Amino acid sequence: MDTPLTVPDLSAATELSCDVLVIGGGTAGTMAALTAAERGADVLLLEKAHVRHSGALAMGMDGVNNAVVPGRAEPDDYVAEITRANDGLVDQSTVRQTATRGFAMVRRLESYGVKFEKDEHGEYAVRQVHRSGSYVLPMPEGKDVKKVLYRQLRRREMRERIRIENRVMPVRVLTHPDDGRAVGAAGFHTRTGEFVVVRAGAVVLATGPCGRLGLPASGYLYGTYENPTNAGDGYAMAYHAGAALTGIECFQINPLIKDYNGPACAYVANPFGGYQVNRHGERFVESDYWSGQMMAEFAAELASDRGPVYLKLSHLPEETIGAVESILHTTERPTRGTFHENRGHDYRTHDIEMHISEIGLCGGHSASGVRVDDHARTTVPRLYAAGDLASVPHNYMIGAFVFGDLAGEDASQYRAYDGVLDQEQIAAAHELVYRPLRNPDGPPQPQVEYKLRRFVNDYVAPPKTGAKLSLAVEAFDRMSAEIAGMGARTAHELMRCAEVSFIRDCAEMAARASLARTESRWGLYHERLDHPERDDTGWLHHLDLRKSPSGAMEFTARPVEPYLVPVPEFAPPGGPERHLGEVALVPVATAGARDAAPAAVVPRPAASGSPAGVPAPTGPHPRLLRLLALVEDSPDLEALGPYLDDADPSVRAAAVTALGETAPAGVGPVLAARLRDGAAPVRAAAAAALRELVEVLPAEPALGEGLREALGVPDPAVRAAALDVLRALRLGDAPLYAGALGDAAVEVRVQAVRALVSVDAVTELGRAAADPAREVRVAVARGLAAVRAPAPEPLAPLLDDPDPLVRGAALAALAGTGCPPSYAAGAGAALGDGAWQVRSGAATALRAAPPGLAVPALAGALADPNADVRKAAVLSLLAHRAEPAARAALAGAADDPDADVRAYASRAGR
Repeated sequence: MDTPLTVPDLSAATELSCDVLVIGGGTAGTMAALTAAERGADVLLLEKAHVRHSGALAMGMDGVNNAVVPGRAEPDDYVAEITRANDGLVDQSTVRQTATRGFAMVRRLESYGVKFEKDEHGEYAVRQVHRSGSYVLPMPEGKDVKKVLYRQLRRREMRERIRIENRVMPVRVLTHPDDGRAVGAAGFHTRTGEFVVVRAGAVVLATGPCGRLGLPASGYLYGTYENPTNAGDGYAMAYHAGAALTGIECFQINPLIKDYNGPACAYVANPFGGYQVNRHGERFVESDYWSGQMMAEFAAELASDRGPVYLKLSHLPEETIGAVESILHTTERPTRGTFHENRGHDYRTHDIEMHISEIGLCGGHSASGVRVDDHARTTVPRLYAAGDLASVPHNYMIGAFVFGDLAGEDASQYRAYDGVLDQEQIAAAHELVYRPLRNPDGPPQPQVEYKLRRFVNDYVAPPKTGAKLSLAVEAFDRMSAEIAGMGARTAHELMRCAEVSFIRDCAEMAARASLARTESRWGLYHERLDHPERDDTGWLHHLDLRKSPSGAMEFTARPVEPYLVPVPEFAPPGGPERHLGEVALVPVATAGARDAAPAAVVPRPAASGSPAGVPAPTGPHPRLLRLLALVEDSPDLEALGPYLDDADPSVRAAAVTALGETAPAGVGPVLAARLRDGAAPVRAAAAAALRELVEVLPAEPALGEGLREALGVPDPAVRAAALDVLRALRLGDAPLYAGALGDAAVEVRVQAVRALVSVDAVTELGRAAADPAREVRVAVARGLAAVRAPAPEPLAPLLDDPDPLVRGAALAALAGTGCPPSYAAGAGAALGDGAWQVRSGAATALRAAPPGLAVPALAGALADPNADVRKAAVLSLLAHRAEPAARAALAGAADDPDADVRAYASRAGR
């Protein structure tokens, strides 16, 4: 596109209407559209690519993993098998739908023209791959599956009912503002950039898994095990529409061919006699069915001295290898043969080295997806989910077809919505889509996505720990701003930018859900090193997450539904749901207590049993359960009073947390009083609640008095929080804040500096410039530039500070205070400092200096070896672009090796 795309006016949106809106034209979406149309609904099928070759079926499928063919397998046996494979956490009613309806779906597909392998007598050639159950039905010509489906969609009788809009990407499901039901979607055309709004009687999400979550070992963004166009679109849309998602902590991890983004296809090879071995040719898999436990065994073998791991085929006769090649080299991943050929490998002479894929979310191959019932209905009325997006464990391709059929059938009862659409929701979707156009020179999508997914690999991929997962949440929170600042110029780039926002949402869900489930389950999928045991007593529950009305991600532990098919290994406890609320992060700002001596290593107790003299953990306190039930009714202070005074600190802490959630009248002084509680968890909960509510708390004298009293609490975290809230509510003054500059804790003194800035106490700030802690002096330097009437003189002692970070901060502050000639000369000299932070600060300072002094010095700084110094110099030169010398220097920086420097230098002509 030669002409840069512009942001379309919201009023110019194209509006479409239908009875049933299907989002995603892959396996489940195609079937949902067909079924809904067959039942008389007018269907709109939206696909961000092209239905003819979209989704995981784009290159076909080499076999059915879960065909329950009469005479070869029984539905109840299959349900029990999946229950075991998923460690007991299944809604058997959903799995049973696939077990009982799957064979009819095979026959339906066959009537469309899809071919399944049969023996000489015309019977389905079902194979046994695992030690129990015969469910694998090969598809030697499965490469044509999507072509057959597309043909079915384009039949005349279907064309009259199904409208297909290719290259249209929805980004948000629209809901009714009163009852929350799904009434449509908003998105855009991925080629023209046109904004599209759809009205619908019901919405079916069929967008596939989040396959682009972890980063492949190759580092290539799109070299994923799953179809890389599956970026978690439906997960994010369902979440923001208010639907519950479940099992998100149960990741998808698969074995694959090393250095190749495709499976080794044991499902195909095993029936022919292939098998997984270690380097000694030994079989090592103990699991009876495909599961996280199998992957744990695979990972352990790979990491041992018995690795690498191989798919062994070299022992097979020529004709068998030829049959395997005829399937593997033509279907699903047809580049597989080229890959082996380029390495000089052949199945006759080389076994296939295997490795482990990146992590992803996938309801159909693990259990991580949108919560659905046995008719594909989500928890949002008239919103459905099907395929790999829906949490129906190990549902695979046939299950995707079955649940697409169920969704289409149930959704077909609704007619198009003709009411008023929520304009705020539409405007938010419009902003999500087009904000990159307002910042075309912002960071490009590939860079931001790479960084995001590298954090996923670093902190979220198993084995998991609370600390790493907490670091992940912090990283993903930070990256929200970076994602909002991405730049784009074309509609295709807008699509990729929107996908990054979906990936970030999925990454946060994965991290927080993994934090919330404090046990290990599903083998490698959810291996917690800090909670290494499976806990069926406390955690044989689904873990649901949803977006609360306040926008927070909240969790609920939901009992497993009563089994339809008994499985002796598991006994779901039943009982009520447990509302867990927001998950608490593990403190990760410091390694252990701040300024504390190294701690002695305490021997860890054995994994099972309790340490001597320590009672075994018990269930939740009864009063705690009553409190949690009470919170649902938004109790007042009087109702919570007994719990706030409870003898058990855990009950008091929960009551304080409840205050933060419900915010009844008069809550401020009560929370301030709890800052003086004798138990640290209670104090921490009170400090957190006060900070959360600071924008809605009235600045009443009683609250101010309670906060002042808290400044005498021995706990430094409490004192810092009290200062923070006093400052925010304008309940303190300069003498009070200045008194805190003598506090023993650095974090308290930093808060005191911030508070002094809020009251423009320059004199008191100047006294803090001699603080022994670098963090405080840096805060002072920045604060002196933030007061209402900044001046450079108070910065003088900090400009000569022995610490380079302080000097750099003080120099950078001159850009805000003004940099008169005497200070400009010092900044110019500092461009020769040995510390790059000082040179960067000096370049920043010259932004406010007289041009005659600043421009020559900044032009010289463009040759600095440090890219951040050069970037600071370019940004300051832009402030002097009226000067010819500045424009000339910026023109020279257009060829800088650093992309940021080049990008900013290019703005000189604007």
